[in-house]
Amino acid sequence: MPEPDYSYAEITSLPLLSQGKVRQIYAIDDDHLLLVTSDRISAFDVVLPSIIPGKGEVLTQVSLFWFARTADIVPNQLTGMTLEQALPDLAERRGLEKRSIVAKRLKPLPVEAIVRGYLIGSGWKDYQASGKVCGIELPAGLGMADQLPEPLFTPSTKAAVGEHDENIDFARTVELLGEDLARQVRDVSLRIYKMAAAYARERGIIIADTKFEFGLDDAGRLHLIDEVLTPDSSRFWPADTWRPGISPPSFDKQYVRDYLETLDWDKTPPGPELPEEVIRKTAEKYREAQRLLCGD
Repeated sequence: MPEPDYSYAEITSLPLLSQGKVRQIYAIDDDHLLLVTSDRISAFDVVLPSIIPGKGEVLTQVSLFWFARTADIVPNQLTGMTLEQALPDLAERRGLEKRSIVAKRLKPLPVEAIVRGYLIGSGWKDYQASGKVCGIELPAGLGMADQLPEPLFTPSTKAAVGEHDENIDFARTVELLGEDLARQVRDVSLRIYKMAAAYARERGIIIADTKFEFGLDDAGRLHLIDEVLTPDSSRFWPADTWRPGISPPSFDKQYVRDYLETLDWDKTPPGPELPEEVIRKTAEKYREAQRLLCGD
């Protein structure tokens, strides 16, 4: 029996507020939103035409796991409303139970809170060119995939679909958020990362870097929103194969990025179709990350 196609949800009883790279946001009422995560995958800020079966469920369930574990650090978007209450129509609800979150309506902050624990990706390129990562001076002599002396908070602006995020320094973050809120976002992000990295390492996963998003309620209280420490928002490495000096294999969508780098593609839409082998292995990597982290 073929896998169901969960490219995007088809809900007509609720207004669709936005459709991002992989997630749809519906309005429930003045205080609640319905977030539905598809099996779509994006790379280099381009949504690919292929889907990864089960990916939406993995991202949602892993996020719920981390929301529970971080609730003592910062409030989050979760509510007491059930999916059945939000979406009474059984036909519309079918297939969405494990890929949906009923969330509070919050005001998203205009920055993405990125924390880096290892020197890889754009951080490695930045370091090679300047000895710094996002303007932060680092010791000389570090190699690719080296663990950093301390995790770094390196925020970026949030780009629209099809556009690229832009790394910013802490001074620019203060300009966008105000000093008190910028410091709170930084401190909370680093605290969550350190907790999660220690937990994941015990279970065989290195969290090389990750991205958090935050929003404010009407009282100005900070909340953790969107997705948390998933294979889409993080770089997960198997701890037993990590070696400084090489880019380790990963549990996240880096596998897809590595395949795309072998193609003659200029990283602009439309993206290429993925081969069945790449789709299958990527789905397996997402499920393995969920199993190791959550025990599912």
